[in-house]
Amino acid sequence: MTLTRRAAALGLTPLTGAAMAANKTRAINAADAPAPSGGYAQALELKAPSRLLFISGQIPIDQAGAVPKSFAAQCRLVWAHVDAQLKAAGMTLDQLVKVTTYLGDRKHARGLLPLRQWVAKCWAPAARH
Repeated sequence: MTLTRRAAALGLTPLTGAAMAANKTRAINAADAPAPSGGYAQALELKAPSRLLFISGQIPIDQAGAVPKSFAAQCRLVWAHVDAQLKAAGMTLDQLVKVTTYLGDRKHARGLLPLRQWVAKCWAPAARH
């Protein structure tokens, strides 16, 4: 499945430079430090916050209590939950500032990276995984 199809399955659309500008953020990657891998920023400056929303850890369980079998489906479900929490607060993915990802096994990092890169391609959050 392509990255665009994965994102479409979540109902996500790419963000524009205008959306980033409205959020008043600036991605920072110092030239004298190693470049980040995975489409995130080493630091993110938030110039003018008007609201803060803290989202607790989201897990890959659907409304019926079922966990998808594939790791990719679990990732899509978690991002859908993050997106739902943001929408409930009247916010969007382009307003994320920090994302921390915990994996039960590092072998799944490659499976997580493509979806995370698509979600983050226009806003480059500070990240830890």
